Amino acid sequence: MDKKKRAKEAVLTLKEVYPAACSLEAVQDFELLFAARLSAQCTDARVNLVTPVLFQKFPTLSDFAGADVGEIEEIIKPCGLYHTKARDLKLCAAALLERFGGRVPGTMEELLSLPGVGRKTANLILGDIFKKPAVVADTHCIRITNRLGLCDSKDPYKVELQLKKIVEPEEQNDFCHRLVFFGRDICKAKNPECFRCPLSGGCPSARK
Repeated sequence: MDKKKRAKEAVLTLKEVYPAACSLEAVQDFELLFAARLSAQCTDARVNLVTPVLFQKFPTLSDFAGADVGEIEEIIKPCGLYHTKARDLKLCAAALLERFGGRVPGTMEELLSLPGVGRKTANLILGDIFKKPAVVADTHCIRITNRLGLCDSKDPYKVELQLKKIVEPEEQNDFCHRLVFFGRDICKAKNPECFRCPLSGGCPSARK
């Protein structure tokens, strides 16, 4: 079975089991952008504990742009790397106000121009906010697609490009969300539970 067929099988199988939902909780578009920034080297669960307090304290972009960095740092400290992340949130808020009229932009180039925003975050925004085809090559996506033999690289950008070639555009964003749930449930980084995996039949790693 070629990679495109195996990818289609994985898409259809996971669609029956897991939701196509982002595990980061946000209401406004900039909240998802900021939550994604906080999630770097931090669990989504921890971010979801921090953001309600953060967005209550700073409910608008203007509040973030005018905030004292130390106040932001104090709230987001549990997310780690809080000095850098706090600075990025403040600068990003200012950039959104000054250059994009207070709205999160909808192109990769514009998103990457924002402080602290990389391709993973940009793809999440493009997929979830703007409903565009997008591959979020996070740790779950990279690990699982390599195990399934769909990708042969640990580099996020290479994984993104490889998946774009074999996963239908309309399925890309949802597939990546489902991989997160699948990775937490069964295809874990350590001790994957291949004995109960719905994809084990066609998985090279499971056969090993």
